[in-house]
Amino acid sequence: MSGLFRHLPNLLTAMRVVCAPALAILLVSGADRAALGVFAFAGLSDAADGYFAKRFGFATRFGRYLDPVADKLLMLAAFVALTAMGFTPVWLAVLVIARDAAIMAAIALTHVLGLPLKIAPLSIGKWSTAVQVVYVGITLLLLAFDLHWSNLARVFAGLTAAVTVASWLAYGGILLKALAMHYRRTA
Repeated sequence: MSGLFRHLPNLLTAMRVVCAPALAILLVSGADRAALGVFAFAGLSDAADGYFAKRFGFATRFGRYLDPVADKLLMLAAFVALTAMGFTPVWLAVLVIARDAAIMAAIALTHVLGLPLKIAPLSIGKWSTAVQVVYVGITLLLLAFDLHWSNLARVFAGLTAAVTVASWLAYGGILLKALAMHYRRTA
């Protein structure tokens, strides 16, 4: 039993990966309350896998990579589906997705160039993810209960955009500093 329990965090994370396409399919098919339920489950499983990994020392290298991938897939599925349905502005989805793509490209660039950069999440990056989750959660609540609070949706879209841009700039600044250090050493 303890051997299986040791893999619980990774199992929960893997379930969150499966939640991403399930969320998109449910949204597109009009099952808004079920989509909200899947999103809530994904959030709870994220908290649970972190708790078990830290509390019982079950953290694995695989889990450290899979956890952020699961988070990004869930956000990608949510933003794409909500945008396709017309509930999220295209500009916001492009901003959120482009930021994540830029961060992944920057990580790849640091490896290719051998830049002196420690890859670790910044506080503003965590805030950005949290605000994006809240935005998706509020949008799903509005959909699930057929609430037409467009002002609230616009406020949260603006807040999400602002924090996402701030995060993008912070990560970009770190990359620029690493590039400058690299080129000073090689020049």
